[in-house]
Parts: sequence; C-alpha cells; structure tokens
Amino acid sequence: MPTRAPGAGKPTISTVAAEAGVSRATVSRAFSQPHRLKPETVERVLAIAQRLGYAVNPMAKALSTGRSGNLAVVVPDIANPFFPPMIRAIEQRADQAGYAVFLAHTNEDPAREDLLLTRLAKQVDGFVIASSRMTESAVRAHAERHPVVLVNRDVARIARVLIDTTAGVTQAVEHLAELGHRQIAYLGGPNRSWSNSQRRRTVKRVGERRGLTVTMLPGRLSSYELGRQAVPDLLATGATAVIAFDDLLAHGILTGLAERDLVVPRDFSVIGCDDVLGAQTYPPLTTVSSRSAEAGTAAIDLLAGRLENDARSSDDRLLLDTSLVVRASTASVPRKRR
Repeated sequence: MPTRAPGAGKPTISTVAAEAGVSRATVSRAFSQPHRLKPETVERVLAIAQRLGYAVNPMAKALSTGRSGNLAVVVPDIANPFFPPMIRAIEQRADQAGYAVFLAHTNEDPAREDLLLTRLAKQVDGFVIASSRMTESAVRAHAERHPVVLVNRDVARIARVLIDTTAGVTQAVEHLAELGHRQIAYLGGPNRSWSNSQRRRTVKRVGERRGLTVTMLPGRLSSYELGRQAVPDLLATGATAVIAFDDLLAHGILTGLAERDLVVPRDFSVIGCDDVLGAQTYPPLTTVSSRSAEAGTAAIDLLAGRLENDARSSDDRLLLDTSLVVRASTASVPRKRR
C-alpha cells in the first residue's frame, strides 16, 4: 500500500482520496456525514487518513464555508452519569468531522437553557440539545434561527434522536409480574423530561394490562440523595418492587432500603433505567439498557449532515430501542407478602 515519502509535506484531502481510491467528496463525507456511506468505506478512509496524518483543518473549513467550525452540546445535568458517555461520543465524532465542541450545563433550569443557547448562538454553527427542559415553543424558536438536533425530546419537524425505552420498560414490568409482584411503584424523574413521561406512561399501561397495582411517586430531579429520601414514601405504598426513572435514583433507593435493614432483592426488588451504574452497585442493578453514546454519535451525524447541505430544517426522527438487563436486584416477591 502506498505511503507518503519522507518530507513529502502535509497530506491533503486529495492525498487521502487518491490512496483510498475514492473521490474528495467521499473523503469529506467520511468525516462529516459517515451515515451516508457504507461502513467499510468510512473505516477504510479514516484508517488511511490516520496513517497519513491527515485531519480536517478547522480554520480552512471556516474560511471556505463562512462558519466558525464550532458546535455546542447542551445538557441539563452534567453530574448525571447518563450524559458523559454521550458527550464523549459527540466530541469524538465532531472531531472527526473537523468541529470543536462547546459544552453547556443548564442545571435543569429551562430559563438558563434558553439564555445559554442565545449566548452561544454567535459562536457556534449548530446545537445538539440533550433532554431539553424548555417549552416546545422555545425549542422551535431556537431551531428556526440555528441548526438544532434534539436528543430525547420529540418535537415534530426538528431533527431528533430518541432513546425509546418503551420496550425496555415494558420488559421490566413484565419481569416483575412474572416474579409474582402484584404491587409495584414508579419513582419519577424531572417533570419536564420527555423520557420520564414515556417511562411513566409505559409502567402504568403495562401494569394495568397485567392486573398490577401501580403507584406513581412524583419526582423532581434525578439524584442519589433524592432516591434515598424517597424510600419511606415508597415503602408506605405497600409495593414490593420499584422501577426508578434512572440508575441514579435506583442507587439511592438501594441505600435507603439498606438503612432500614431491608435486603435487596430478598425483601424488595429494584429496577433502574439507562444502565450507567448497573454493574457498580450492590447488588448489581437490574436496569433498562442505555444507548447514550450511540445517541450522541447519531446526533452529530445528523447535525453535520444539515450543515454540509445547508439544510435549515429537518424532520429526521431516529429511534434507538432498549431492552431489560437482568442482574441481581430483582427476585420473587417475598413469601410473607404474597
């Protein structure tokens, strides 16, 4: 396979194209719109580019396109372990496409989210907004001014990537029913969360179909401490199992139950969502799978594609399915409570 001669100068997109046997446009798409090419083509082009030492020049790209070469990712809670894998995947894919990434954290505050988007608008070419807490009208207002891709927020006529937990949460309720649980609870997350609404509806619908008594416990935010503090209310429902909005709340529930000398899963079963702590808790947590990193990669692919084609709007809607990951925090309902 040909290689650059010593001192041959900095490789260009033409160098990579010639060695890969493809066009310059294909090399460009391998970095900015890999979803439009065959995976083996992308893999070959990126491998050759890496071997030759080629990388997209952000300054040259900015001069040729009139853009900044910057993107922004906005998340509601950077401390929530669901978001770091997504952010890492976004940065990695954006770097391949020749973009730098700004990170903004809103602290679950829709007013702050709106303010940060306005402040960043002059410095970036587009946004990935994860789990937006703004009203739909506010989201649309920003999307009309700048290219936007949403993650886990379903707004028509705006490109979005949705981690669809319907299948995973359905399996979670079915799993508890098959273990003999007749009374279960759902501990909710942030009120403005699209994911929370989806999971809440699914638990209620599937629970009623299986003839279970389902108690909905309202949530405010997602944190370990709030999960721990929710245990007295949880036990007061008479439930023998709980499905938590996410692993962070579920981890707090595990601690709160242990503080009351209740053994999981012998005395109580616990299921989380997003699979970001499942193997690290004691006992290992039964949870709904996470695809946050894949969502981040897909969001950048959609955003880069829009920027490449100067598309002002898009109705792309990508769904990522989930499933239940059974570990050691669920078991048959305690015999004395059957």
